[in-house]
Amino acid sequence: MTHDWRTTRPGTDEHHAYYAGYIAQVPDGDIIPMLGRQLEESLRAWRAIPESRGGYRYAEGKWSIKEVISHLSDAERVFSYRALRAARNDQSAVPGFDENAFAKHSEADRRTMADLISEFEHLRRSNIALFASFDDEAARRRVTANGSPITARALVWVIAGHELHHGRVLKERYLGA
Repeated sequence: MTHDWRTTRPGTDEHHAYYAGYIAQVPDGDIIPMLGRQLEESLRAWRAIPESRGGYRYAEGKWSIKEVISHLSDAERVFSYRALRAARNDQSAVPGFDENAFAKHSEADRRTMADLISEFEHLRRSNIALFASFDDEAARRRVTANGSPITARALVWVIAGHELHHGRVLKERYLGA
């Protein structure tokens, strides 16, 4: 079983242009251990946020810190499901999702920070196991998601870049770092 897909950045022909910004944020290297390191960094940062700050919004109409963490879980679920469908060669089209509707109905602000963080941790560990099982052929298979073809491996890199993006937003706009 070969795993060259893990160290080679997805080409622009493997995803919609919208995802290029997320993929570009991911450092070079093996994406699987990178996802694990990223998880540990996020857990450290999020666990340092006091429960009393979880409902903080940096501006009216913006998500709370809890909603951002919930959004990361929701998006990772959607992207990993798409990656699974692609890797398993399911040719059925997958619809898009409305991230704002998901956030609005997530009830994240009623949950504890610890609960939201634990959910994300379990989800990410499960996804790392799934993605590590992909060989090159499975990783390069495509699914049509939200009207555009995308490879399983591009989705894995999108997951990493998406978390990097929101981690930066949390640091800069919510935590003032």
